Amino acid sequence: MTANDNDQLKSDIRDYFKSNMGKDARFADGDDIFADGLVNSLFALQLVTFLEDSFKITVENDDLDLQNFRSVDAIADFVGRKRNNSAA
Repeated sequence: MTANDNDQLKSDIRDYFKSNMGKDARFADGDDIFADGLVNSLFALQLVTFLEDSFKITVENDDLDLQNFRSVDAIADFVGRKRNNSAA
């Protein structure tokens, strides 16, 4: 994945967060959205569906580790890994 691809991926993820948290939501790409109380478990389920639909990946049971979903950076890395694994 190129730097431009990663930047676009992060932008798409931020846009999704803002559409669900409100346009005024403030967070940095590295912020832990769960620890900061910005999201809850229901949002996590919606996020998985968004990722699968938007980025054409499959989130397996083994992928359901909070470390993969804590921040915009973590989610972008996770999606990048899933895309690379499916291309191999």
